[in-house]
Amino acid sequence: MSKQCAYILGGVFALLWGCETQQQMVNDMQPKAVQTALQRGAFELDCPSATAQVLSDEMIETGGMRRYRERGEYTVGVQGCGKRATYLVVCPEGGTGCIARGTDNTIQKTQ
Repeated sequence: MSKQCAYILGGVFALLWGCETQQQMVNDMQPKAVQTALQRGAFELDCPSATAQVLSDEMIETGGMRRYRERGEYTVGVQGCGKRATYLVVCPEGGTGCIARGTDNTIQKTQ
């Protein structure tokens, strides 16, 4: 095998070895997403002891004319003090934080 071929194969293996799958990226961002929803939910529910649970997650690819960008999207339920709410949390890949949006967030009282 020639040196050039060996360099190409080495580069391909290095590239593949360093790539995360989309599910791995979603899993890696999940703690930050849960924390973001929990902070907002605890405030809105007026409940410092609230808890959060991921209801769904997925990696979304958005694109424009210049580049594609991936982001994790999570639906997170927050519950505590007899109330609950649901949040859509978006975490851009390579970003420094997540954003929690209400999902028609009528705070519901639990029984």
